[in-house]
Amino acid sequence: MSDILTSPRPSRFGRAVGFRLAGIGSAVPDTVVTNADLARLGCDPEWIVARSGIHERRHAAPGVATSDLATAAGRAAISQAGVSAADIDLLVLGTFTPDTCIPSTACVVQESLGLDAPAMDVTAACAGFAYALVTAAQFVAAGTSRLPLVIGADTNSRVVDPEDVKTWPLFGDGAGGVVLEATGPAPAGRERGLLAFALGSDGRGAGLLACPMSGSRQPVSAEGLIRRDQFMKMDGRAVFKWAIRLAEENIAEVMRRSGLSLEAVDLFVLHQANARILEGIRTALGLPEEKVFMNLDRFGNTSSGSIPLALDEAWRTGRIGPESTVVVCGFGGGLAWGTACWRL
Repeated sequence: MSDILTSPRPSRFGRAVGFRLAGIGSAVPDTVVTNADLARLGCDPEWIVARSGIHERRHAAPGVATSDLATAAGRAAISQAGVSAADIDLLVLGTFTPDTCIPSTACVVQESLGLDAPAMDVTAACAGFAYALVTAAQFVAAGTSRLPLVIGADTNSRVVDPEDVKTWPLFGDGAGGVVLEATGPAPAGRERGLLAFALGSDGRGAGLLACPMSGSRQPVSAEGLIRRDQFMKMDGRAVFKWAIRLAEENIAEVMRRSGLSLEAVDLFVLHQANARILEGIRTALGLPEEKVFMNLDRFGNTSSGSIPLALDEAWRTGRIGPESTVVVCGFGGGLAWGTACWRL
């Protein structure tokens, strides 16, 4: 862990402009799980609030999968954009809790929405939406997509261990999606899209947040089930320290490359991991409280769903709108991260 903090891996930077945010939507399960509800599992409600800022989260009902939440969010985004499903020409879905390993969850969502478009999953844990957004943006910038749908969705309640009283309360289920629309060139200083972005990963921290029995390395076995290796394991303290430093430095460099100041940003929509992490990033960057969006108190950490879920709420409540400048930053397992200065 000390190597990750003292000699972090560099990011790769880029720019992808010439598109606007055409539509946005989100979806969460109906079931609200409060801290008091978790007390019967041995979780301390007061500890949860003090350590994370979370008061409640949503859990999917039995039989509801990531594709169901992603489909609902995608349908809402398409409707808000005022276009038809037939108009969407690309689907990029960020998730680390797919319905199945085969087929991709994006293909399931494509069929559910009635899209005639290529569809693919992007797996980058809590940075999943940022990775998916940058991927779709570059298709638009290259002229090979004019109306992509980007979704971030995770059903964390399926992969977090209910017996892990320090981790189980932190996560919830949710999804959000955006429709991007190509606009073409704009005058200098008025470009819309990703004015600057960064993507990075550091596999030295792969073991800090991992689900051991979920692929070819450790196939499902009775012994693994006894060890509860089907569930996610997280070194919360190590990830906490890494996330604050990573986000502070990455956001500062992305803003430098965008040519804008921190003051020019209307809203910072960061991955909703933990209130203490958000506060650490805000303090490190010297940002006023009203510039950093937070809804994790009601939804918990929804992983790939957290940024688009927050963006949708910020849009619906009037905190951002057409041509607003936002900074999005996702970070998590991999370790992986993605940051963008985005003029909507």
